[in-house]
Amino acid sequence: MKYTEEHEWLRTEGDVVVVGITEHATTQLGDIVFVELPEVGAEVSKDEEVVVIESVKAASDISAPLDGEIVAVNDALADTPNLANDDATGEGWFFKIKPSDPSQMDAYMDEAAYKAMIE
Repeated sequence: MKYTEEHEWLRTEGDVVVVGITEHATTQLGDIVFVELPEVGAEVSKDEEVVVIESVKAASDISAPLDGEIVAVNDALADTPNLANDDATGEGWFFKIKPSDPSQMDAYMDEAAYKAMIE
C-alpha cells in the first residue's frame, strides 16, 4: 500500500487502485455520518476533490490521488458511512480508480514513511 500526506491509502489490485482513508484520519475525524462518492465513469484529475465526508467533528474532502477514471464506488458507505471508521483499510474503502498514469503512485509514501509522518 501507498499513503498520501492527506491520509489516504492506495492499494493496487491489477490495473485498478483502491482508495480509502487511513485509521489515523478516521480517528481525527471522529464518527463519520455521511459520505458523498464520485460518479462511476467520471474522469478525474490528480488533486481534484472527489469525495465529501461529514463527521461529528467536521466536513472534509478527499482528492483524487491519481489521474484516471472512477470504475467503482463503495455504495455500502451511503447506508453505513461509519464503515470507514470500523474497517478503514478493508470494507471502508471509498472508490476504485483506473489510473491513466500509474507512475503517479511512485510519489507516495510506503507504510514506514507514513507512520513516521503521523508520529
